[in-house]
Amino acid sequence: MSLKAASLALLTGIVTLSLLGLGNAQTPTAPQGSTPQSYRPGLGDLMTMTVQPRHTKLGLAGQEKNWIYAAYELHELEESFERIVRVWPTYRKTNIAELMAATTKEPMDAVSQAIKSADAARFNDAYGRLTATCNACHQSTERPFVVIQAPKASPFPDQDFRPVKP
Repeated sequence: MSLKAASLALLTGIVTLSLLGLGNAQTPTAPQGSTPQSYRPGLGDLMTMTVQPRHTKLGLAGQEKNWIYAAYELHELEESFERIVRVWPTYRKTNIAELMAATTKEPMDAVSQAIKSADAARFNDAYGRLTATCNACHQSTERPFVVIQAPKASPFPDQDFRPVKP
């Protein structure tokens, strides 16, 4: 092997080992015996990521009288509330589990009945009560500046909320 080839091979090996060493040096290590902390989204994060879009989509489905989709979104909204209760059973001094159960059961049941009967007027009334419940909850948890309303337009331009024609 020529001196030039041997020098190139040596240089390539040094660069490769250096890069491997840098990669290992940049990998954080957890202290011995500690478990990495799992992500716990804030209550506001969960409301924005899970509840608010479901509430909006439920309202849009009801406006379009798409009862199948409205039933789906109502179920998704219920699951969003359940997730919040699992992650934040207590927020500050408020028992979120009790608050959710006490405030959402009646309006959610009314929305469900309106969907089952495909009654737009009943839906609008029940959805209005559900929305008012959201705002009352925000008031009681010292977040009166978070005001929820029925959607006036869709923030989901890539989704059609009208019922599917057979």
